[in-house]
Amino acid sequence: MNPIAERILATLVPVLLIVLTGVIYAHYKKPDMRATNVLNMDLLVPFLIFSALGNAQIDLHSYLPLALGALAIMLLSGILAYPFNRALGYDYRTFLPPIMFPNTGNLGLPLVLLAYGSNAMPAAAVVFVMSMVLHFTLGFYMLDRHAKVLNSTSLPTLIASVAALCVNLLEIPVYSEVTTATEMLGQACVPLMLFSLGVRMHTVKLNDLPIALWVAMLSPIIGIALAFALQPLLQLNTQDFAVFVVFGALPPAVLNFMVAERYNQEPAKVASIVLISNMFALLWMPVAFVITPGFATL
Repeated sequence: MNPIAERILATLVPVLLIVLTGVIYAHYKKPDMRATNVLNMDLLVPFLIFSALGNAQIDLHSYLPLALGALAIMLLSGILAYPFNRALGYDYRTFLPPIMFPNTGNLGLPLVLLAYGSNAMPAAAVVFVMSMVLHFTLGFYMLDRHAKVLNSTSLPTLIASVAALCVNLLEIPVYSEVTTATEMLGQACVPLMLFSLGVRMHTVKLNDLPIALWVAMLSPIIGIALAFALQPLLQLNTQDFAVFVVFGALPPAVLNFMVAERYNQEPAKVASIVLISNMFALLWMPVAFVITPGFATL
């Protein structure tokens, strides 16, 4: 088998199997995942961020170009998608956020871990934190001008990010036992995220196909094109650029639906957008891997 094809299968098949397990389980048991999702966002994801970024041996300064690049992709995606939104006549609060804020958690973190290994997790954590921070600020503001940045959803992630930055930059020593415990807790969120995504995909109905298909096509095309367009300016190393391309190709985050539901911003349409786009990721992620320089050797 071609090495690149073998690498793609080794990356995507475990992801698909876990998501499919969630779909099948939801079909028969209809589990209430709210407590699990809260556990992920309140505890396990913050531990993953802390374990990935809090290591004093990791030079966080070197990830500044990647962080700025992730920020640029999200903002520029909204700007470039806006003319399509005007032409199609959709509410920008429904159409733009799913294009701007990708699935860096449920899908991005597991994909990077399987495709590039644990050495790439700090880069994945950086783009995840940037995505969450912008979503918790600009994303909430787009739907509600009076939204609070610090709320029950955003606070754990922000606290973990600040704590990790302090430990890293100040070189605060952390006992190895504590490091091991945080790593184990953080890694537990990866399969739970994929399983939860499968459960969510089973519960969403395939309505509002036109807007969902538009986002499913536009989001990865714009994201991948921006990743390559920004690389000459950012000069990312091979591994960080690989993570950057994955970031650009990711479908909309499930959080888009949760936020739309919270602010009553056409949640049914946003749910269809998230579902269809994540299904289309089966086509776009192999493309992202194939066009990434050095994918087979990373």
